[in-house]
Amino acid sequence: MHTIAVITVVYNNYADLSDFFNSFKKQTSGKFHIFVADLSTKPASYTWPAFCSVMTGPNKGYAYGLNLGLKEAMHDGYRQFVFMNNDTVVAEDFIESCQSALEKHPRALIGGKIYYAKDYEFHKGRYDKADLGNVLWYAGGVMDWKNAWSLHRGVDEVDQGQYNRVEETDFVTGCLMVFHENVVKKFGMIDESYFMYYEDTDWCARIKKRAGKLLYDPSIVIWHKNAQSTGGAGSRLHEKFLKRNHLIFGLRYAPFRIKLHLLLNFFMKK
Repeated sequence: MHTIAVITVVYNNYADLSDFFNSFKKQTSGKFHIFVADLSTKPASYTWPAFCSVMTGPNKGYAYGLNLGLKEAMHDGYRQFVFMNNDTVVAEDFIESCQSALEKHPRALIGGKIYYAKDYEFHKGRYDKADLGNVLWYAGGVMDWKNAWSLHRGVDEVDQGQYNRVEETDFVTGCLMVFHENVVKKFGMIDESYFMYYEDTDWCARIKKRAGKLLYDPSIVIWHKNAQSTGGAGSRLHEKFLKRNHLIFGLRYAPFRIKLHLLLNFFMKK
């Protein structure tokens, strides 16, 4: 099997990298290399693992960083890729599962099963202690075109095997995207104009519009420390970009009636 290029973006937050890299050190397959786009204001003196290549650049946004890493990996001859957040840890068979999925579906954009990292659940106190680390954050996605936003299937549910089937989906979250160069050649790179948030939704909508395939594969498993890179869910930065980019996305893809509603709602709440 081919070696996979894992691409991630760092911006002024190195705290989660130790857990991220340690989970890769435990992989059952060593056929991977991590490309880090470090867009930090002042990149830290960090001891990067031997399986990393690091690029620095101006902070032009998350999508810019992903494309920066992707271009570097493609230049180095890689043909299989993973976009992912680094406020995550991966299962020990993560690379093997990505390779298997890409062998079966080389022309699809693929998402995996994503849990909240233990103690990072949105609803604190809802779950039994034994369920922590087994609460779903994403198990496939649904597009709600009446509101022009994407929804995570299974979010906040305890995993009891209810989403254990490979199937087509409406939306693959940018927290974890697995794909072959075929996808890039046919549908282009991820759109950098969003800066942060909705660039994944836009890419999915573009692929679907051009008759491409989006898949959910539950054998690919990670745990996510939700929204740590932007100060946590509900932070001012988090909310600012969600609101702005929701409008941009809706004006591109939503039905005309929904576009009018989004414009009215955006300006009334400014």
